[in-house]
Amino acid sequence: MGNKDIVQLLLKHNADVNAQGQKYGSALQAAASREDNKDIVQLLLEHNADVNAKGGEYGTALQAAASNGSQDVVQLLLKHQADVNAPGGDYIGSAIQEAAAHGHKDIVLLLLENNADVNAQDGKYGSPLQAAAHNGYEEIVQLLLEHKADVNVQGGDYGTVLYAAIIGGSMAIVQLLVERKADVNAQHADHETALQSVAAWGNYDMCQLLLEHNADVNAQGGEFGSALQAAVSWGNKDIVQLLLDHNADVNAPAGYHGSAVQAAASAGHKDIVQLLLGHKADVNMQGGAFGSALQAATFWEYKDIVQLLLEHKADVNLQGEMMGVHFR
Repeated sequence: MGNKDIVQLLLKHNADVNAQGQKYGSALQAAASREDNKDIVQLLLEHNADVNAKGGEYGTALQAAASNGSQDVVQLLLKHQADVNAPGGDYIGSAIQEAAAHGHKDIVLLLLENNADVNAQDGKYGSPLQAAAHNGYEEIVQLLLEHKADVNVQGGDYGTVLYAAIIGGSMAIVQLLVERKADVNAQHADHETALQSVAAWGNYDMCQLLLEHNADVNAQGGEFGSALQAAVSWGNKDIVQLLLDHNADVNAPAGYHGSAVQAAASAGHKDIVQLLLGHKADVNMQGGAFGSALQAATFWEYKDIVQLLLEHKADVNLQGEMMGVHFR
């Protein structure tokens, strides 16, 4: 908590009200960063503190107040012509992005009423909508969408709003976004699609939701190459079955392992190897890190998978990329 009497005493002795510091940038930003400092903020403004001085962790006093949930201070700063759309400092971003990221719905609304740019691209999250979606604030997501936030704006650490929501884990927000026509096939920051990500993490309900909203089950890209290989690599059998039921190409060449059956063999998932073979996976498909599924299983010494592949007519003499590397 600030001490108004001390601030008053320092100002009386000609303290520079706009002196720049390190962490907070200015005395005004320092005062605005605490919810209970409205009187000190008022005092500093009466002594000609620069309401739009830039610097410090938050960038401006308005961003500091928005981040920390001080609605009275936000209102006071706006009354003194604070720039509602000033870009952010070392923290999250613009004032509305700060408020959205920290769940301050009333401040988000206040900023919007004062012409905050609902689609301002800046900072960690790229947009206010991405900030709210990632942090699970469904009411703020709804509010921003009502004010015409772009559901497909890209930027920030997560690339897309939908991916930010998926990372945040809120099924309700993911559902809200896809119902508002979020592009389920857009590649996010890691060059994967949303479906590939949730398939790897094993979130069956989100996979189903994305598929119901026309996610491309065979889209390629990212670390795993496809949603099927992502699910296979992490042993998510239920999701593998779900993707196959939605016409995932069991023999699509993609990713580090080259094919889904080679990925399953490499990871030691016998039940998934069996499932893929039952859906006509090519047991002798070549490519990927080990050349073939048989070579992958042999390299990792998964005897039961080697036996299974041989029962499905795997070619023991197949010339593959790792030809000759049958034993470690």
